[in-house]
Amino acid sequence: MSDRADRPYPRPGRDWTTRRAILAILALQIAMAVVLAGRDLVAALPDLISPARQPTLDTPVAPGDQTRRFRPGDLPARPAVQDPARQTRLPDPGRMPSRLQFTAGGDGVLLLTGAIAPGDAARFEEVLSGPDGTPSIIRLHSTGGSVADALAIGRGVRGAGIATVMEAGDICLSACPYILAGGVSRTVDDAAMVGVHQHYFGENTALPAFLAVEDIQRGQAEVMAHLDAMDVDVRMMLHAMATPPDEIYILLPEDLLGYRMVFDPAADGADG
Repeated sequence: MSDRADRPYPRPGRDWTTRRAILAILALQIAMAVVLAGRDLVAALPDLISPARQPTLDTPVAPGDQTRRFRPGDLPARPAVQDPARQTRLPDPGRMPSRLQFTAGGDGVLLLTGAIAPGDAARFEEVLSGPDGTPSIIRLHSTGGSVADALAIGRGVRGAGIATVMEAGDICLSACPYILAGGVSRTVDDAAMVGVHQHYFGENTALPAFLAVEDIQRGQAEVMAHLDAMDVDVRMMLHAMATPPDEIYILLPEDLLGYRMVFDPAADGADG
């Protein structure tokens, strides 16, 4: 018997069936991805066609009317205050630096101004270990930005035993409150503005939802764990999760006090 006779007989029909099965599975997976992506796009269309219709951020808020439009590039000028001496010359919200600027002030105050960009947490650690030493107070004026960096800065603030403050006309929006929460004491002027909303956590809305859910859930868990560790009432996140990214929920002074975003350890100890 020849070697040719010993070779396996080719079965083109079976190979073609296997190939078709593989192609069918791939086609099904692609179709599922297209359907899910289409569903996400359809869900996003109302926001694309008709963006947030909430009042602008400079419209006064009141209990039950606290949601405002959030477009960092179009934020209003800082409001005038009755005592101009209390309002340091800072950039208007719509003209914020693209990443945090760290400016040493008098009396051990470090001013954090601008959007929170990736890498700002590492820069903050360098400032703390720099020649000026660790400040005793951090003042905030930020439109928010990178959630991960805000959480890391907030932990660094708490670890260094630094207080956080906001003066009249200062803003702390989006991810910025996670830095504010890090203060061992937290003081917010009634004429300052603190606001929260949903975060993207890096997901792309053009991708199927199932690819983003895990990142969203992990991000929300990290934020809530951070607030809990900072002794802030995590129920504050109910407002954040109910407010879309193109809107902002402004926390009133009584909200800040009730959720312990404003906190004086001396007064808290006296009450106890």
